[in-house]
Amino acid sequence: MPLDALLVPFAGSPVDLARVITAVVFVAIGITHFVPTVVRTMAAMVPRAFHGRPFSPVGWVWVTGVAEIAGGLGLVLEPTRAAAGIALAVFLVCVFPANAYAAQHRDRFGPVAVPFWPRLAMQVALIVLVLWVGLA
Repeated sequence: MPLDALLVPFAGSPVDLARVITAVVFVAIGITHFVPTVVRTMAAMVPRAFHGRPFSPVGWVWVTGVAEIAGGLGLVLEPTRAAAGIALAVFLVCVFPANAYAAQHRDRFGPVAVPFWPRLAMQVALIVLVLWVGLA
């Protein structure tokens, strides 16, 4: 099957546009998980309970970066779109503890640490978004 047959056709519908934008954002954010200064900040956000289980904090940052890149790419490939949407929703639930930890330590993480309630609302909105673009 040619690659262009795998890609989600972009007909200009709102869901197609949202899918492409969401995919680009997840891939771009995933790539930042490999930038040394970002890795250090994100690794510091990994709660101690996750250290060494099974990865180091840096390992968790890399794994989550790969997951975001794969999820973003999966959204634009027709055969994997639904699975990618569901996987990204689960991913967003799984990474929330790191965001909650950062929210508790805004003095340490600065503007990256969005306060808990707004971050929770953002996370729920993102979950709705990835399910919509993945399952539509």
